[in-house]
Amino acid sequence: MDSGANDDASREVSVLDEEEDTDEWKKVALMRAFVEKQDSAAKEEDDYMLRRFLRARELDLDKASNLFLKYLKWKKENIPKGFISESEVQNEISHKKMFMQGLDKKGRPIGVALAVKHYSSKRDLEEFKRFVVYILGKLCDRMPRGQEKFTVIGDLQGWGYSNCDIRAYLAALDILQIIFVEDKNLKETLLEDIDEDQLPEIYGGKAPLVPIEESLTAE
Repeated sequence: MDSGANDDASREVSVLDEEEDTDEWKKVALMRAFVEKQDSAAKEEDDYMLRRFLRARELDLDKASNLFLKYLKWKKENIPKGFISESEVQNEISHKKMFMQGLDKKGRPIGVALAVKHYSSKRDLEEFKRFVVYILGKLCDRMPRGQEKFTVIGDLQGWGYSNCDIRAYLAALDILQIIFVEDKNLKETLLEDIDEDQLPEIYGGKAPLVPIEESLTAE
């Protein structure tokens, strides 16, 4: 194929992408008009948040709107102040089980969860649930504008019976998307998505672990 044909193909793809984006934002506007009538709290969420729900339901307005309204209800019940403060999760923070790194190759914030640092005998389930919300808030704060996903490395190295906590794990899995990788090709697997300077040193990268309470928000 000659360069002229390549240019034509590129322009065609670009036009299609623009049309898809335009269609998405039109649906975002329609969705916003509907959900704001149902719940005024929707005004506090930006268009990117609404788009995330639309994409999660394949741009189906009814399904996305219903899901979003359920999210707002959940948020009111679980995060009445709009955020979880460190004082509400001090016990969980003290165990140093969650860390926040940089961004992966797709611009997604990177979190590291050390399962070996979690003990069911030392946790309060309600505080743990708050901690999960706290983690989610920190990850979302690190997301560049327009980004909708994050990467969490669930590290099971050294995990044993004393770390097993089904109730807590089920609570976490309701909220967090976790990437599990095998130790066999750990570094190679992680480097497929994470640059070496963003990969924690404990996995063969160059970045020190950063406790989640010390992480910075995106600029």
